[in-house]
Amino acid sequence: MTASAPITQDVVTIARKLPETDRINLVGLTRPQLRAALIENGTPENKVRMRVDQIWQWIYQKGVRDFDAMTNLAKGYRAELAGRFAIGVPAIVSKQVSADGTRKYLVRIAGGHEVETVYIPEADRGTLCISSQVGCTLTCSFCHTGTQKLVRNLTAAEIVGQVMLARDDLGEWPEPGRAPRDETRLISNVVLMGMGEPLYNFEAVRDAMQIVMDGEGISLSRRRITLSTSGVVPEIARTAEEIGCLLAISFHATTDEVRDRLVPINRKWNIEALLSALRDYPRLSTSERITFEYVMLKGVNDSDADARRLVRLIAGIPAKINLIPFNEWPGAPYERSDWERIEAFADIIYKAGYASPIRTPRGEDIMAACGQLKSATERARRSRARIAAESGPAG
Repeated sequence: MTASAPITQDVVTIARKLPETDRINLVGLTRPQLRAALIENGTPENKVRMRVDQIWQWIYQKGVRDFDAMTNLAKGYRAELAGRFAIGVPAIVSKQVSADGTRKYLVRIAGGHEVETVYIPEADRGTLCISSQVGCTLTCSFCHTGTQKLVRNLTAAEIVGQVMLARDDLGEWPEPGRAPRDETRLISNVVLMGMGEPLYNFEAVRDAMQIVMDGEGISLSRRRITLSTSGVVPEIARTAEEIGCLLAISFHATTDEVRDRLVPINRKWNIEALLSALRDYPRLSTSERITFEYVMLKGVNDSDADARRLVRLIAGIPAKINLIPFNEWPGAPYERSDWERIEAFADIIYKAGYASPIRTPRGEDIMAACGQLKSATERARRSRARIAAESGPAG
């Protein structure tokens, strides 16, 4: 490619320009996309590999947002970059901190839309739960996010930007002029379990995770990244081959009749089709096992018969079953299973040879727990609509 060659269509599509500027955002570009963008801007081909490495490390290893701070680049080149490009991440609108230390960020993206990102500190890890869509298409009946209609997919920049803004807030970037800190990382794990179905936004999720996994930047191992899907069967093998991260399945039922109601995507790809696709995933991705997420709903899916049926269904699949006490939200049509019932369910699974941890609810006091995420603007809009409906016509 020559210096005058047009920027590739792939870069045109993905390198979204920042609002109120003509500059292209470098955040979210994969290495090949960054290379193409720099060449389009006049960087000689014999120097572009070095420039990509340098800029990549400044953005993703050191957290720098100002081209002037990239001191191993010539001053004139820095000025050229600043004239054409920007380094932008979504803005934190508000932050809530739970009594248990969980942080929930309300994040504003292009167009004034909002998503939620949650950081969960634990003794042995720090997990960041990120969103992939504004709203969701799946309408899972137990999930608060599912009551918000899909607005749009997030870009790769908006997905990886959630990791970057959380690192900003936690002070995790290395201090200028000092070697990176040799200590336990505050964000050691990333889970795609926030708003949206990641596999309905595959390309942006893939590119963002490739950036997060890159060893010269944020450098999280693929074994530290978990993608949660409700079961978009055609994209499961592709996830193994192009991302290779750990996989979690939002399962929640042991019969098609119940799963059709809880997770409507089951009407398109039923339990048999889903499990068939999952059997090859550990081999294709070299993952050790698949996590099955199972929310415990009183009188719906929590019987001993359900537990035994679950064990039979997943036979032959290396697996762990995460049991999730239902996190209630205003207007929820379900109740949390009694604790004794959850423990009895877990005991059946454990005795069958599967790990069956019961997830400790985190961040419930700030609506940051699993299944509770929903943008504040959507909550406010619905609240206003409800007030207007209950007040009746004026006059």
